[in-house]
Amino acid sequence: MASSVVVFHHVGYRKLFPWFLRQPGRTVPRKIGESLGRPFSGSLRLAPADPLLTERGRSQLCSGAVARPAWSRLLRCPTTRQSSSVTAGAPLCRSPHSRDLLCPGNNRSSGVRMSSSTSSSDGQVKAKPKAQIPKRGSNTSPDLCAVSEPKTLKPQRSLPGTAVSLSQLPVDLRTSMEEKYKELAEELYSRSMAESEMRSAPYEFPEDSPIEQLEERRHRLERQISQDIKLEPEILLRAKQDFMKIDSAADFELMKEKSVYEVEMGFKERQMPLEREYQRVSISGEEKCGVPFTDLVDAAKCVVKALIIREKYIFRSMQTFCKTTAHALQDIGTSSPDLRIYEDTAETPVDADAPVHPPVSETHPYDNQDPKNMPPDTGYGCKMVDGVIHVFNKKTNMDKSTELDLPYPDLKEYLADTNVMMSLIINGPVKSFCYRRLQYLSSKFQMHILLNELKELAAQKRVPHRDFYNIRKVDTHIHASSCMNQKHLLRFIKRAMKKYPDEIVHVERGHGQTLRDVFETMNLTAYDLSVDTLDMHADRNTFHRFDKFNSKYNPIGESILREIFIKTDNYVEGKYFAHIVKEVMYDLEESKYQNSELRLSIYGRSRDEWDKLAEWAVKHRVYSDNVRWLIQVPRLFDVYQTKKQLANFQEMLENIFMPLFEVTIDPGSHPELHLFLEHVVGFDSVDDESKPEHHIFNLDSPLPGDWTNEHNPPYSYYLYYTYANMTVLNHLRRRRGFHTFVLRPHCGEAGPIHHLVSGFMLSENISHGLLLRKAPVLQYLYYLAQVGIAMSPLSNNSLFLSYHRNPLMEYLSRGLMISLSTDDPLQFHFTKEPLMEEYSIAAQVWKLSSCDMCELARNSVLMSGFSHKVKSYWLGPSYYKEGPESNDIRRTNVPDIRVAYRFETLTEELNLITHAVRTDELDSIDEEDTLTMGPVSGGR
Repeated sequence: MASSVVVFHHVGYRKLFPWFLRQPGRTVPRKIGESLGRPFSGSLRLAPADPLLTERGRSQLCSGAVARPAWSRLLRCPTTRQSSSVTAGAPLCRSPHSRDLLCPGNNRSSGVRMSSSTSSSDGQVKAKPKAQIPKRGSNTSPDLCAVSEPKTLKPQRSLPGTAVSLSQLPVDLRTSMEEKYKELAEELYSRSMAESEMRSAPYEFPEDSPIEQLEERRHRLERQISQDIKLEPEILLRAKQDFMKIDSAADFELMKEKSVYEVEMGFKERQMPLEREYQRVSISGEEKCGVPFTDLVDAAKCVVKALIIREKYIFRSMQTFCKTTAHALQDIGTSSPDLRIYEDTAETPVDADAPVHPPVSETHPYDNQDPKNMPPDTGYGCKMVDGVIHVFNKKTNMDKSTELDLPYPDLKEYLADTNVMMSLIINGPVKSFCYRRLQYLSSKFQMHILLNELKELAAQKRVPHRDFYNIRKVDTHIHASSCMNQKHLLRFIKRAMKKYPDEIVHVERGHGQTLRDVFETMNLTAYDLSVDTLDMHADRNTFHRFDKFNSKYNPIGESILREIFIKTDNYVEGKYFAHIVKEVMYDLEESKYQNSELRLSIYGRSRDEWDKLAEWAVKHRVYSDNVRWLIQVPRLFDVYQTKKQLANFQEMLENIFMPLFEVTIDPGSHPELHLFLEHVVGFDSVDDESKPEHHIFNLDSPLPGDWTNEHNPPYSYYLYYTYANMTVLNHLRRRRGFHTFVLRPHCGEAGPIHHLVSGFMLSENISHGLLLRKAPVLQYLYYLAQVGIAMSPLSNNSLFLSYHRNPLMEYLSRGLMISLSTDDPLQFHFTKEPLMEEYSIAAQVWKLSSCDMCELARNSVLMSGFSHKVKSYWLGPSYYKEGPESNDIRRTNVPDIRVAYRFETLTEELNLITHAVRTDELDSIDEEDTLTMGPVSGGR
């Protein structure tokens, strides 16, 4: 019996099928016609109007509306090369070089896109004789899997897309087929050339892989399911399962139950449903952390001990501690300080559908200056004892018996906790454990982005009106004296020279100088001034030179111009500085969605600095709903002591904090200061951290009243006494119903690592935090406690760390609470919107997505000192809750998927360490492991 051979070629059936239809007299074989279930006559012909040949007919055929015939499976199969060894005489089935060849008894789809065989002129396929090629015109139909005598074919090799050359084929047939293949090849080649010209980049997808179209189909299907599931829940759920590629039956049952629940609830519409379904990454097994259990327990003890230390200091000072971390610590039996002795101020709750803009007050906040309308005097007295202010019931009798109970951690307790923290960060096994966890967090975030980036983007696209440009952003670290850019300052100076040339602005040796006189002494006119003349922009010469950077604050290198234009305390009472700051505020109000926390300086040289600063703000009405103030205290005691302006360090502390206690006890004694403090949110400690410290803070250190030497106190010394006085002040203000302050110092920009230890223990947020990249233990602790870090990459690029080495992206991927800030737009930025400039450069350098930038913006609002009511309008009334419930994507434009991922990851990390430790296992660290904080030889 003659053996039949079918040769399979690498040709797309979409190209060949229309050509097949155009051939006159082509008929369908009898078996194919019968398999279609159609009435069959002697010659069933295919016409272009046949529904199977239309798009609709094909879709019905593919969806299973009718049984798939053998020839349809043949046409639908993917491309494969020709089989090199095909045995005739048996049903045509799998071979070593073909995936699934067509066989009538096989239900699997074929691995071939098309097959070519000889056919007659009237469309019927011919059976091949045993020893010769059949002549054209025969009407005999073949059996594709006819049984014949076994006869092995010689291997035929061919390039994909080209016909196999068979020497026994007649010349006319071979020529005809080669011409058809040539036409197809030329058409495919021309199409690929056209597509390559249309593509703008090598990584773009061709039109054959339309990702956006697939996403649109997905969204349409989800909307259809939500609308029509009441009618056909089973069918639609199955369609969704197939489309979403749900693997397990459990997932399908969960989806089914959820959908049935939605049907029973009457399809209640939600404006923006929470996105709880996303791809999660989890680790299974007994040792999930990758270290032995004993090492995990030891590391967990150390980490939990550090978190308990921070929780104690943060709660005592009435600052904000991460709720998720606090709940995790409570689960292992630790108790948080109870602050319910103070009554909370009742606030009107913000409605969920409230506008994103808080209501604006009709009166100016500085209008009510009448002392009679202010809270009454309590009659308390206060005095400083060993560097910390104590408050007493009466001014006349200030002894131990009349002292108010305003708790604060004493010096001995603070130094003991510092020793524990220092021993933790140098512990080898703990460093290894924390490093491994940080690496895991980075990898997990990359996997999350790989799996859910498109879902996050789709969630953002579904939010009407909201995008990155119209969500709230707060510049959490910016200095008021440099809040403008160079061009802004230049124009203001020129305008002042033209408008007030004869106004006396400075007194030199008892003789007043006008603005014209000041510039004439410099041989300059308004026309001569330029940005280059001002020379206030940081350049490559300021790198690791903080002294040169400070000199950049002087316009044209003249300190007198700095005093005139960017100081609050000068001969014109800060008039020019107030005007330019108000112009910056006006720009922020015009942008509507940008806000700033400007830092003003209190030096501690005299007791009246607070009153002068408050008078400057109230007199010139320097206020905006988009701005809050922080008070920065420069660490310059050594300079003041050298100039004999201060006798000891305690005098500096009294100048800083005593007016604050006086105005809290009796607001009428400093009415302007009382009004000004309503818009002050906290304290900052600033200076060059890279300056060497000649003393280590320990029990042998002199008390503030005895610190009279020429060396500057160390960083931790400044921070502790600032924290201790602020803590007492917060308790006093809370008793009176006033708002409290927070500590947000510059920390970790340069210098020794113990700056970050002090910041972790005492501060709610910090600025910079660059050195965390060198301390894995502290970085992991900052993550677990969600300590806010205001990062300024452009500032760091000019001073301490090149932009490409900045760890911001690393911190973001690991989940640290970070935000972008400008620091000093006058020195580092060029545009009118420096915060947007900071975001845009970061987005370009690190390829930040829209979700990343919106997350940074949301973090900046959470870290800021704006009131709870304002944040409720900006972020949503539930912003203070945990997890995705705290997020309102209509206001933040941050997908619930990202918020849920951050919350779940943090919870998993906390569970990992809290499950490995219990309260009775929190033993004290061995003495040999404790770092002794003793004085350095010759330190004092």
